[in-house]
Amino acid sequence: MSASDLAMQRTRVVVVGAGVVGLSTAVCIAEALPYCSVTVLAERFTPDTTSDIAAGIVMGGVPFPDIPLQQQHRWFKNTFDHLLEIARSQQASEAGVFLSSGWQIFQEVPDERRPFWADDVLGFRYMTDAELKAFPQYKFGQAFTTVKCECPFYLPWLEKRFKRAGGLMKKGRVTDLQELCHNYDLVVNCSGLEARVLVGDSAVHPIRGQILRVHAPWLKHFIRVGDGHTYIYPGRDSVTVGGTRQVGNWKLVADAGESEAILDRCCRLEPSLREAVCLGELVGLRPGRASPRLERGLLETAGGRRVPVVHNYGHGGWGVSLSWGTALEALKLVRESLIELPPPSRL
Repeated sequence: MSASDLAMQRTRVVVVGAGVVGLSTAVCIAEALPYCSVTVLAERFTPDTTSDIAAGIVMGGVPFPDIPLQQQHRWFKNTFDHLLEIARSQQASEAGVFLSSGWQIFQEVPDERRPFWADDVLGFRYMTDAELKAFPQYKFGQAFTTVKCECPFYLPWLEKRFKRAGGLMKKGRVTDLQELCHNYDLVVNCSGLEARVLVGDSAVHPIRGQILRVHAPWLKHFIRVGDGHTYIYPGRDSVTVGGTRQVGNWKLVADAGESEAILDRCCRLEPSLREAVCLGELVGLRPGRASPRLERGLLETAGGRRVPVVHNYGHGGWGVSLSWGTALEALKLVRESLIELPPPSRL
């Protein structure tokens, strides 16, 4: 059999979406399933995705209500371990992945003093009284080292890795997943907020985030208030200060009043920020959902053809922190779909 004949028999997989979840999923599939021809189809690629705006600090939040905690823990741990391996490799600089240490502080002692991800990050402990003196309005804190993943570097690195595995990148707007069934044998839906329209999922909603990037190279430790509304994340070339978590707000234009309020809150935590030079204001819409959707199903065309679909979207503000773990689970669902319903190109 010729190489062209073999290529014709390869299972055609399309991944819709090129954010950190979509590209991670595409890489996992392309590397693990060499009999698949994998295409990433998206209207926007880096540096124009929502992921490019993300601060990229890896930590967990309040557990999702509809997903077993053990499963959420697996997603987080698999992502952390994956990124930690990169941070300790020769590719760390190119990938924009590095270790970051700091504090998460609380005005009141939380019910869960030790979160489910505490043993996955490095050196997790409670802050000492001496450390908390720097934050007199806060009663409790956690100190740990985690990984920071800067998507303006990480996404191009993932794209290169994907292409090395034989993946294809295609720019285009998808308005209906069914239309993909004519050209592909399996669809992976990592469309984020667009899933609201693509699959009619009204549970998906925007969570507007506005941040500032400032030049403050003297800052080396992150500070995050436990409610997630105020944070300072030192990065490779700038410091991210934020932010907002506005549910249902579609506004993509930066608001000067919000920027002033963000900077004021952050300066109360770190007064030296008053000397920082603002490099820019950025706004992104996180794909909010009560719990991420990670499941498989079927698409059916008017002609009666059934095509497997795997959904992987709705990570809210935790896309980077769960990206590799949910990608591995999506890969598992892809394998199950191909076994149970082999596409025509493999028959």
